[in-house]
Amino acid sequence: MPVNAPNDILDIDAPSFNLLNIDNNLVSLDEARGKDGTVVVFICNHCPYVKAIANRLSKDADELLSESINTIAIMSNDIINYPEDSFENMKIFSKKYKFNFPYLFDETQEIAKKYNAVCTPDFFGFDKNLKLKYRGRLDSGVMNSDPNNKINRDLFNAMIDIKNLGMSLNEQINSVGCSIKWK
Repeated sequence: MPVNAPNDILDIDAPSFNLLNIDNNLVSLDEARGKDGTVVVFICNHCPYVKAIANRLSKDADELLSESINTIAIMSNDIINYPEDSFENMKIFSKKYKFNFPYLFDETQEIAKKYNAVCTPDFFGFDKNLKLKYRGRLDSGVMNSDPNNKINRDLFNAMIDIKNLGMSLNEQINSVGCSIKWK
């Protein structure tokens, strides 16, 4: 059943970070944030839910970038027990899905805990002041990888509303995915 994001989680500040990007450089939230908004998404390489939305995530991130809204992906899974999520495989995954945004490695899992991330994918939409305004899913497609099906672009529409109105006008439906693989 759809659930609205609780009001008590909205308007919290984005926790800062400085994490290793797949290009071997450290990237901070301040460096990667967008002028008019920022999406932080927790993903991994092995989750079938992430694989199903990866092309749509890449497309939406490209379109949001043209609206001065940046996307940042973070991988926080335990790579010892889930070697498909390794740093080297993150590079391959990013290239395969044509990510135009940082894909960062949260090796200590500290950042996932600060964000209270629970699954992959898990989406957080922040306004230009890095206040949380959206916590929900990418879209209504979930496991659907058919680009011809009509899909409601929840995150994209919410971020445009946040940019233009300061808040999302639509219901925020929880993301569905695999649990984060904690150490």
